[in-house]
Amino acid sequence: NKNIINKAIRHLRNDSQLELLILKYDKPRFGIPDSYFHALVKFIIYQQLSGQSAKAIYSRLLNLFNGGPSPEDVREIDVLLLEKIGLSSQKINYLKELSKYFLRKKESLNFSFLSNQEIYNKLISIKGIGSWTINMFLMFTLHRTDILPFNDLGIKKGFKILYNLNDLPSEKFMIEKSKKWHPYESIASMYLWKIVDGDAIW
Repeated sequence: NKNIINKAIRHLRNDSQLELLILKYDKPRFGIPDSYFHALVKFIIYQQLSGQSAKAIYSRLLNLFNGGPSPEDVREIDVLLLEKIGLSSQKINYLKELSKYFLRKKESLNFSFLSNQEIYNKLISIKGIGSWTINMFLMFTLHRTDILPFNDLGIKKGFKILYNLNDLPSEKFMIEKSKKWHPYESIASMYLWKIVDGDAIW
């Protein structure tokens, strides 16, 4: 939503250091969200991989299914086919567990009106989904504006550059510095990623 982005930018420009990034880079854009299942499949693939590697594997997955796979597709597909596109046995297991969860829950999966914490409590029960994946889901699928993924390496590197630090920051440091960004930490995060990687590879 352009109005939300513009409102967020006006708020974030009160931070003089972040304002320099806002002036340097294009406005963040949040694309049309994937379905819950497709989004979580994507974020599981992206876990602990470089953006380029993850994007390549995810593209091969889409080609394998001629588009986004359904939970039934992932449950039924042969493990060897998933290994051929570059997925580790661990991530294949995570995707299989995710498909079981969605097939079990079916129509009860509607997160739109749940709080961030309520969504976290539901998703953390799925094997292979941790706080990073949930934060990505909240930001890019549900478009929640108040997310700062402290455990993301790109975010840590962004803080290091923004505040000219010798080492990666502690979580305490990031929490303290980001208080002034609330409730638009997600938009600030997009700028932090831009310092490190340019336009995010999503």
